[in-house]
Amino acid sequence: MRQRAQDLAASLPPLLVAARRVAATVAPGAHGRRRAGPGEAFWQFRPYQTFDAARMIDWRRSARGSTVYVREREFETAQTVYLWRDASPSMRWRSDRGLPEKREHADLLTLALAILLIGAGERVALLGESLRPRSGQPAIEPIAELLATTRDGGGSLPVYEPLPRHATVVLIGDLLDPLHELSAVVQRWSAEGVGGHMLQVVDPAEEAFPYRGRVRFEGLESEAPHLLGRAEQVSAEYQDRLAVHRAGLADLARQTGWTFAVHGTDRSAESALLALFAVIGDRFA
Repeated sequence: MRQRAQDLAASLPPLLVAARRVAATVAPGAHGRRRAGPGEAFWQFRPYQTFDAARMIDWRRSARGSTVYVREREFETAQTVYLWRDASPSMRWRSDRGLPEKREHADLLTLALAILLIGAGERVALLGESLRPRSGQPAIEPIAELLATTRDGGGSLPVYEPLPRHATVVLIGDLLDPLHELSAVVQRWSAEGVGGHMLQVVDPAEEAFPYRGRVRFEGLESEAPHLLGRAEQVSAEYQDRLAVHRAGLADLARQTGWTFAVHGTDRSAESALLALFAVIGDRFA
């Protein structure tokens, strides 16, 4: 128990600090619904009508001419977003010491996205965890704690669970498992009215396959080792198979109305977060 507490104390603050820094690069705001309604964000001015309450009149705007205007606010309502990131041992890999592990970027993006969504007034939860969807700043710390403590635990694919209709799911992982296994879960959610986004996090060596000569490959999840005498001979075939798999993920996204994107660990987490937050905002609009 003491060791676990020490490990948590050592890992949680850096993750929170890094996630807040990344989240700060995106200007969050409540997701507007692009129609008039209760909310805080300004939507539009329009001429006063007899059924409007007097408190809606914007006297400063009306003073500029002979027309009386009311100020409408944009309709806002909290949405529920379920986040999942691959916590399997295979995510604890990097091809170069100068690169972060895939798991590091997955954790960072998951927590930073949670911070942004909560800051925008949405409800957030982690798939497969006991915490119910929550909003407000107090919801961030439990999510950060779960991300920091579930080291090398869980499967490499999300497990189906019933979710509210119109909820949103975000899946972050290397998504290299057989396509039909992921497809079964995503299509089931889609059929139940759940939308979502898939972000594939990969090391640059997983895309370029830069290996040459005699190379021994060892798995991180009890796979048998594989020795290649001339690794460069399989490079083209490997890249072709990766392209086919990735095309399958893109097709799955199109069929279900989800979105799919790729993020390399040699690229900035900020760019991936900005793109992900933008597509989630589009779904809420």
